[in-house]
Amino acid sequence: MVSPLINIMLTNYVMSRKSIDDDPCVITIHGEPSSKANSRRLVLIGGMPRFIKSKKALLYSKDFKIQCPTRKELFDKDVAVAMKIFYKTRRPDLDESLILDLLEGNVYRNDRSVKSKYIEWGLNKENPKSLIVISSLDNKDLVRTTLLETLEEKEEI
Repeated sequence: MVSPLINIMLTNYVMSRKSIDDDPCVITIHGEPSSKANSRRLVLIGGMPRFIKSKKALLYSKDFKIQCPTRKELFDKDVAVAMKIFYKTRRPDLDESLILDLLEGNVYRNDRSVKSKYIEWGLNKENPKSLIVISSLDNKDLVRTTLLETLEEKEEI
C-alpha cells in the first residue's frame, strides 16, 4: 500500500511535469520548510567546529529533491519568483531562502539570478506546502498573477 504522501507526491510529479517546462513554470512542494537563518546547528567535523543545516532542514531538502522536477532547459538569465508557503502553525517566520537554494539546478542555474521576489505566508495545518511560480524577469507581473490565479483555482487564497 502506498502512503498518502507518496501518492500526493506522485500525482504532483505527473501534473507538474506538464508545467515545469512552461513559462512561467508552476511547482508545488509538499512539506514545511525550515527557516534557513534559524536552522543551523554547530557540530564538530574532524575536530573543527562547523555550522550545518538542522535535521528539519536536511529532511525537507531531501523531500524537496524527490518532489521537484527538473526543467529540460534551466533558466540561465535573471528570473522572478512568486510563492506562497503554507505552514502547519503560525509560529514559523516567513523564509523562502531554503526553497530558493533548492531550486538551483532544477529550475535555474544559480539562485543569484533571482532578481524579483513576491512571497506570501499561509496556514494549512493538514497539508503544509509551497506553491512556486518562476519565469524570466521580463514576466515578473505574470509570475505574481499566475500565483494568485493558481491559488484561486485551488481555493487557497
